[in-house]
Amino acid sequence: MIKIYEPYLYILMFSIVGIGIGYVIEKVVLKKIEKYAIKTAGKFDNKIITSLGGIVFTWIVILSFLIPSNYFTINETFTNYSNKICFSIIILSFTVLAGRIIVLTIKSKTANHSQHFPSATIILNIARITVLLIGLMLILQVFGVSIAPILTALGVGGLAVALALQETLSNLFSGIQITASKKIRNGDYIKLDSGEEGYVQDITWRNTIIKALQNNLIIIPNSKLSSVIITNYNFPDTELAVLVEVGVSYDSDLKLVEKVTIDVAKNISQLIEGGVKTFDPFIRYHTFSDSSINFTVIMRGHEFSNQFLIKHEFIKLLHQKYKENKIEIPYPIRTVYLK
Repeated sequence: MIKIYEPYLYILMFSIVGIGIGYVIEKVVLKKIEKYAIKTAGKFDNKIITSLGGIVFTWIVILSFLIPSNYFTINETFTNYSNKICFSIIILSFTVLAGRIIVLTIKSKTANHSQHFPSATIILNIARITVLLIGLMLILQVFGVSIAPILTALGVGGLAVALALQETLSNLFSGIQITASKKIRNGDYIKLDSGEEGYVQDITWRNTIIKALQNNLIIIPNSKLSSVIITNYNFPDTELAVLVEVGVSYDSDLKLVEKVTIDVAKNISQLIEGGVKTFDPFIRYHTFSDSSINFTVIMRGHEFSNQFLIKHEFIKLLHQKYKENKIEIPYPIRTVYLK
């Protein structure tokens, strides 16, 4: 009676030993390798080691079960099904590992090359689903299930699904098109022709999420976003012109006004964080208005949000310097002659 169950006892013993070895490798060996990898210059090895969490343990446990179950003479049906299940788990673990590495690589590319590589949840989800589908098809092949009829059925059923989910699919493909074009990326400050504006926070399979400066979220369907006029303040460069409109009295010395104004603008560009220090500010007179000669001061900021502090500090300092140099910023005046 004991001999009948002896192979199963060996399998159980090997499996328990495999669990112990897998736990030690997972918690001790991999942790030490991970600490060493962090100190190295390359980052790709860090991604692989991080992705191996739980995977190595699974491989060792499966192998500790698979080897004795094939070595000892056991019921053929049991061996056949156990082999298929073990191979399926191994395929699934490789699928999970591949998905993790791809996702980590996409996130790394996004973080390091945000100007060239768009980051969005839709990319990560498509990558995960693609890898998962490949893994499931391989598992079906292990169990002898032909995937050709399944693909045919999906093709026929896909027509009905496409008709029922027209709006959803429109948003999905619009999201893919927006992401692939790289004209809108996470972190970009955009403004729609309808007036909504803010930082792009994420592009999902259905919506694009924009965070306004007021800290509110604006959620826009991808299909609508792809069909409106958009101003992207981060494309092709994050730097932008900071324009301030100023008016001075007709009695002012315009050469002195230009000198004082440019000196103030240069001072602000050098002192304020966010100002472009290598850019030389300038002014351009453009209008004889009712009570003043108007001109535009042109400075530059590193990104959209920098302009508010630059304008704030520029106006304060300019007001002070105009007072010191007796340059008048006139009130609106209208003279009416009665005949």
